[in-house]
Amino acid sequence: MSTLPTTGQQLRSRVSDDGQLELSLVDVDVTPPVGNEVLLRVEAAPINPSDLGLLLAGADVSAMSISPTGAVTAAIDPSVLKTLSGRYGISMSVGNEGSGTVIAAGESAAAQALMGRTVAVAGGSMYSHYRVVDAGACLLLPEGTTATVGASSFVNPMTALGMVETMRLEGHTALVHTAAASNLGQMLVKLCAEEGVSLVNVVRSPAQVATLRALGAAYICDSSQPTFMSDLVAAITATSATLAFDATGGGTLASQLLTAMEQAAIANSTEYSRYGSTTFKQVYIYGGLERSLTTLTRNFGFSWSLGGWLLTPFLIKLGGEGIGRLRQRVADGITTTFASSYSRTITLDEALDPANVATYARQATGEKFLITPHA
Repeated sequence: MSTLPTTGQQLRSRVSDDGQLELSLVDVDVTPPVGNEVLLRVEAAPINPSDLGLLLAGADVSAMSISPTGAVTAAIDPSVLKTLSGRYGISMSVGNEGSGTVIAAGESAAAQALMGRTVAVAGGSMYSHYRVVDAGACLLLPEGTTATVGASSFVNPMTALGMVETMRLEGHTALVHTAAASNLGQMLVKLCAEEGVSLVNVVRSPAQVATLRALGAAYICDSSQPTFMSDLVAAITATSATLAFDATGGGTLASQLLTAMEQAAIANSTEYSRYGSTTFKQVYIYGGLERSLTTLTRNFGFSWSLGGWLLTPFLIKLGGEGIGRLRQRVADGITTTFASSYSRTITLDEALDPANVATYARQATGEKFLITPHA
């Protein structure tokens, strides 16, 4: 029996009360798993937009410096710092999800069954060499699936599935999705095609249009084009979409989505009302790619709602049986519908390189990073 590791490194993020972000690698103890726990050798962990808020804390990563200890530091704007008082001085581990090999297991049958298997975990602290997690949190990947293939098995796939589930639970029949050329957006295109759900994809460049067209997307609206609003209204009219998920958050896009839905509803109405259509329109903001204020131009009647949508609260509402059903769907489609691609693979050390930080902080389409802790 090989000797188990007793220590490993972990990427940490710390915010000081004087407005400095510090990213560093720290040595942490690795404890043997007991009971229903397993010890995971983390082999791949993606950098998702949902990781960057905790990791970078809104700091100005265009001007980073390296301290004598090897930590990377950057200044945080005072207006942002005020919202972070709860984490002053706390060294926080990062990484929502990842994948790797179970190298030790506790006494339970469920834990022992995972010995030597490749699993995916959404257990937090995944930018680490090793993680002890509950066996129940592990998604057993199909035999022969690599850690790289299984690394993004939770956040994006479950979000795509959650969007379709939300649509059905709330009585809508079609979807609109923004920043639609992302890894998540490409999954959603494939998922909606399988499910027979009409999907309107909003992108920001002709190159992104081509990417989705190659996947078979039927409705694609390019916000960089002068015909964007008329194209959006036409697509929503054709699909009768009344639910949108917006990854940008700021600016005017949420307002444009509601306006287009309203115009589509009015076009199909036989009666005029000064209060607008009675068709209910819902936009959920689930990301923050655009940091400016969210601006609404109230020309979409009174039957509408703008809210926030987050995967974790949705899954809590869905319950254990529903979560299990979605997780199995992900496992079955991990190399097809829910496959992810990465532009760069980096080590834990390279994750602290200021040039790499500046790149993955942009959250640009086609620039998704994967951390391989043991490379």
